[in-house]
Amino acid sequence: MKLPLLSDTAFENIADSTDNFAFHFHDTYTIGLTHRGLFTSHYDHRIIQAYEHTARIINPGEIHGGESHTWQYTNFYPSVEILSTLYEQIYGEKKMPIFERHIIEDEALFGRLIAFFQAVYADEAAMVVESRLIDALGYLIAHYAQKTLPYPFTCNDSKAMSTVIEYIHDNLEADISLNALAKTAHVSKYHFLRLFKNHTGLTPHQYIIAGRVCKAKTLMMRGESLSHVALQSGFSDQSHFIRAFRKIYGYSPKTLQKSNFIL
Repeated sequence: MKLPLLSDTAFENIADSTDNFAFHFHDTYTIGLTHRGLFTSHYDHRIIQAYEHTARIINPGEIHGGESHTWQYTNFYPSVEILSTLYEQIYGEKKMPIFERHIIEDEALFGRLIAFFQAVYADEAAMVVESRLIDALGYLIAHYAQKTLPYPFTCNDSKAMSTVIEYIHDNLEADISLNALAKTAHVSKYHFLRLFKNHTGLTPHQYIIAGRVCKAKTLMMRGESLSHVALQSGFSDQSHFIRAFRKIYGYSPKTLQKSNFIL
């Protein structure tokens, strides 16, 4: 990747997915295109279908999962910083744009994102890649960012569980116990389990695994080995990490590391 702005940004170009995706979250946006097939997304007690020739947008911190059916798609995971900076350039104040529509059928947006992905995978000059990135994301923000959140952003901002969430993210590499989490929340373990599930939509274990996979993906984008990534992210070994990653993304970590995707 020639553009430093995207050096830590993950890209996916998957030809034929028939996988199920466990409920999880990202600390980045997910922005992508469905070329063929169908993806059925479960989000906030709703079922949303990504179908051919549509764009798919997921905001940071949103819990989601789903099933794919001969799904061909291209995704990338831009940081909050990238979109918040562009929002500031457009509107004069730095805020985090929020997209309430997860599936967008818009030929102009689709074409702009295709042009951006083609520039990335063809390894075009940095100016070309950045220009197409700004064109695509600028259009997306101007037409579909119905609301914003203050910047900087944290994945969970509810006061009730914010201390617990912060504790988890600060200790992902450690052996986190239910007792420690309940003590941090100042409630019994029985009440903690119910409160946490109501707040996040995940059990504490599911949330911790999703957080570890998020951290691992960031380390992978920096060129770290899978064995090092697994240990630094709190997994007991590399095979445990690979299984958890595959449940969320539908493919192995090595697939993400490949650079020979063709759009």
